[in-house]
Amino acid sequence: METIKVSTSQHVDIDYPVAGLGERIAARLIDLGVFLGLFFLFLMVGALLSISNNKTAMYVEGIIFAVGYVFYNLLCEIFMNGQCIGKRSMKIKVISLDGSPATMGQYFIRWLFRLVDFVLTFQVGGMICIVLSENKQRIGDIVAGTAVIKTVPRTDFGHIVFIPAEDGYTTVFAQAGQLNDSDIELIHEVITVYYQTGSAELLYTMSVKIAGKLGVRPPEEEQRLDFLSTVIKDYNHVTSAAD
Repeated sequence: METIKVSTSQHVDIDYPVAGLGERIAARLIDLGVFLGLFFLFLMVGALLSISNNKTAMYVEGIIFAVGYVFYNLLCEIFMNGQCIGKRSMKIKVISLDGSPATMGQYFIRWLFRLVDFVLTFQVGGMICIVLSENKQRIGDIVAGTAVIKTVPRTDFGHIVFIPAEDGYTTVFAQAGQLNDSDIELIHEVITVYYQTGSAELLYTMSVKIAGKLGVRPPEEEQRLDFLSTVIKDYNHVTSAAD
């Protein structure tokens, strides 16, 4: 499975799976479906304007729709952190190849190359490039230095932390209460990504980091997953008791 290493705000590198052709086609079809719905809506409005013989309003309506269609992907990716409606629905997003968020310049380049990927090659150029390239990139991604990754769905924090403590549960690491919300979210995400990618290095990095915060010895290799899972349980127990 192709992955790209992304550095979190807490300086832990997580390998995210690269989005494949299927997810990207599905995201594009969702976007086209949105515009198809808007198109019929604009037709209805246009029909009403035609009845009222308001040609100026009809022209303005047509221009607004055309501009929105052309610049949709660029504006969405800039203001929605690398996603459009389709990408967000498919839980994929655009990032820079170094794992950092893409810049406005990168968004602009990959948007500009939609002409090559989709228009001039009749939708085929981009798809062929995604299939053949190492990081599943279309031509615009290669030129812009970006890739599209699968985002790990983040469980609602209330479901992670504020679940009722198990009856009779005994805390293993009482100092888990020293951790904060961001630590627990990151641990949960690391465990989720581990199940997707099998990255032992990721578990090691997270285990060492959390062990250092708790002031305990880092666990052995075969105990790292259990250690992180236990820390989450202890945090749940400690915070529930405090409440």
